[in-house]
This record gives sequence, structure tokens and C-alpha cells, in this order.
Amino acid sequence: MRKLALILFLFGFYTQLTAQRTNVEFCKTYAPLYGFMNYNYKNIQVPGRDSTRLNNFFQKIDTLIKFGEGKINILHIGGSHVQADFFSHQVRQNLDAINAEFQTSRGFIFPFSVAKTNNPANYKVTYSGEWKVARNVQRNREIPLGMGGIAVYTNDPSAQINVSLNTDHFLRWEFDRLRLLGYTIDGSDGVVPILYYDNDTIEGNLDLISKTYLFNLPRPDYSFCIGFIQKDTIPHTFVVNGFIPEKETPGIVYHAIGVNGASVPSYLGSENFEEELHLLNPDLIIFAIGINDASSKDFSEETFRQNYNELIAKIERVNPHCAYIFITNNDSYRKISRRKYAVNRNGPVAKKAFYKLAEEHQGGVWDLFSLMGGLGTMRTWQKEGLAKVDKVHFKKEGYFLIGDMFYNALVDYYKQIDSK
Repeated sequence: MRKLALILFLFGFYTQLTAQRTNVEFCKTYAPLYGFMNYNYKNIQVPGRDSTRLNNFFQKIDTLIKFGEGKINILHIGGSHVQADFFSHQVRQNLDAINAEFQTSRGFIFPFSVAKTNNPANYKVTYSGEWKVARNVQRNREIPLGMGGIAVYTNDPSAQINVSLNTDHFLRWEFDRLRLLGYTIDGSDGVVPILYYDNDTIEGNLDLISKTYLFNLPRPDYSFCIGFIQKDTIPHTFVVNGFIPEKETPGIVYHAIGVNGASVPSYLGSENFEEELHLLNPDLIIFAIGINDASSKDFSEETFRQNYNELIAKIERVNPHCAYIFITNNDSYRKISRRKYAVNRNGPVAKKAFYKLAEEHQGGVWDLFSLMGGLGTMRTWQKEGLAKVDKVHFKKEGYFLIGDMFYNALVDYYKQIDSK
């Protein structure tokens, strides 16, 4: 396992330095190790005849690479696979090679530690005070949610959130403006969020257009501490939907949004999803929602596609030119007793739905289900030390592997466009 982890780490680091590495080279490296994978599905498939949206997106990448111009926003959205941020962060790190000397911002972040759930390892969160949490997977909640699908809220005057973005020496994120996605439940100005900076404080300016609080920093930084001033004797409740560290430099910003257990209806139920999505205005959305939808025995392909179409309609109202890549569900199993698992036969059904969605919305498909080897191969991934015992989630090594493979698929598609 240690040897495998080292191989994966070195490969991830090497692709970060050599953005032009090809899928052929990748397969030569990994085929002897993972003969159970079907490398015929390593590339991005385009089921429909119209690839204009995807091609236009990669033209923006081309302009950035060749001329150093353009700010590109990518949003990767899903469930627990994305909340953990191993897969998405591996892609983010590899894409940093395209950013070259540009020091871009981290993208949307949520303080999961405050919600007492697993926080991505690439940024550290500490907090003080009493907090409550609301998630889009909850049936009964009183707190409206934004695009992140999760919120923490408090009326504790001592409450603070501390975030440090650069948790290892490979990361180089910084920002000179911080955007706080939050509001008071009663709609009053009874709470003022503040940023502790050096020995001083900076009061958040409420941007009435975006309904967010902005903090302008005297100089670029990579960490922040947020507190709250209660203006009245009766405390008001303040809701935090997330943060967007910002910096106006060219480059690619890779946002990741995920909530454990989330399905497509979970995000449809996030009341302010569309309103907050304007803040990112994504050029490309990587859809990875579906593993929880397809876990149900009464899973319906038609309902699944209808839900996705409704979600895409919200996105289209924000950016009608947004490009889409659909990542099919990984193969998975259902737990039927304490030590017994049965293969989830909804996998091929969900795969079919993703292909139809991509065709309908001029998008691409990265067929992870088929690339893994198809139905029942999650057990093989587990035996190879790449997947967890639940046969739904991957281990870190598995997430790093598919993150590298997806990045290579992006590079390969770009090369095809660039050569025409």
C-alpha cells in the first residue's frame, strides 16, 4: 500500500508539472497495475452531434495557455465523493500547471468542521462558540440553503471561524478579497460580520446586489478569521453558507461543492442555489451527482433525468453558455446484512441516463462506470486497496487515481480541439 501511495503521489506531482502528458502515456504507466480497468473509456465521450459548448470552453483554456488571458471558473458538484475533496482536489492540483505563474484563489469553501463533519484536508478549519447546522439532505429544516447545500448558524457573540488555506507546501492559494455568503435569519442588520486582521478588525460591507459581505484586505493572504458583532441586547442568528476567497488574476479557479448523502433533489431543494450560483458564473460544470439517487431500489431513469433537467434549467438562467461534463456513477454495492453486499444493478441504468443528458445538453460524458470495468468491479477495486469496505466510496489512493485519469481526459480533449 505504501508503494502504491508513493506511485500515485509521484504521478500526481509529475502531471502537475507536465500538463501535456497524454492518455497513452498514462495507460502505459498504469495498465500493468490495473488490468481490470477498461481503458477504452478513458476519454471524454460526446454522445450528441453538437460539441460547440465544450469546444468553446476549451477555447478559453487555449487563450489562457497561449496568451495568459482570462478567468475561468469550473464547478465540480456532487455528494460525499466531492465533500471529501480528494478526487476534485487532485484535478485542481493538476490544473494548477496550466495556471503557471498565476497565483489563483482556492474557490468556494465551506467550514465543514464547524458542522462537525469531514472537512477537506487541503484547508484547515477551527472554530469557537455554539453552532447549529442545516443540510440539503434533511427533510425538515428551517434554514434556507444556498448553492453549497449546507449552512452553519449561530447567535453566540463569541462565535468565530478560522480558515487556513495552504496546508502543505505544494499549495499556493491567496486572496485579497473575501466574500462571505451569509445573512441574518430575521433580515435585520443586527449582526455585523467582522474580519480579524493583524491587530485590527475589518467590517464586512454588505453588497446589496449579490447579498454577500465583502472584506477587502490590505495585502494578499491565505488565511482568515471571521467573528460577529451583535448590535442588540437580544442576539440575532447569523447564517454562514460559505466563503469565496477572491483574487483578480488570470487562471483557472476550481470550485467543488459536495454534501454527504446529497442527490439531485437535494440541490433542487436548496432555495438560494440559483441566486448564489451567479457569484461563480461557472464556465464549466462537472456533474457528479447520482450515486445516492441510484442507491434506491425504486430508482427511475426518467425521474433522474427530469430532476437533472430541472437543475440544469436553473444553471441556464445563470449562464446559458455553460458547458457540461457528466461523470457517471462509479460501480457500487448495497449492504444487505452485516457482512453481505449485493451489487447495485442501477449502475448501468444511471449510466444510460447520463449519456442521454449529455446528448440533450450538448455535453460530454466521462464514463467512470465503464472505465472501472463495469458492473461488479467495485469489489475488485476494494481488493486492490483502492476502495473502502462499503464498496461505494474509494480510498484516498482510488480518488487520486481517478482524479489523475479525469485530468488526463481533459488534457486529451483539449489537445484534440487545439490540433484542429
